[in-house]
Amino acid sequence: MRLLLLTVLALAFSNALALQDPTRPDGFGASPRAQVPQKEFTLASVFIGNDRRVAVIDGVARREGQTFEGVRVRRIHLDRVELVDQGRVRVLRLEPLPQVRSSQ
Repeated sequence: MRLLLLTVLALAFSNALALQDPTRPDGFGASPRAQVPQKEFTLASVFIGNDRRVAVIDGVARREGQTFEGVRVRRIHLDRVELVDQGRVRVLRLEPLPQVRSSQ
């Protein structure tokens, strides 16, 4: 009889451990999900005037504060553009122009 009682208590205890807290958020304690790979962008040129700053990214003119493809243009500088992508700041830099030699 005691053995049966101990077996029943052991099974009940093991099932109690398997119960989940109904107030726990979904995914709590799970391994973090892999982030979506960042898309590559190409900075072609930067135009800075008295009242506006424009950067040509992937062939399209973008202004500060503009959002495209889930990315926000944070700040446009003379030589680089700061983007906010998935909460992180990314920097696009202008590629240096190739050196051209004079044939004279």
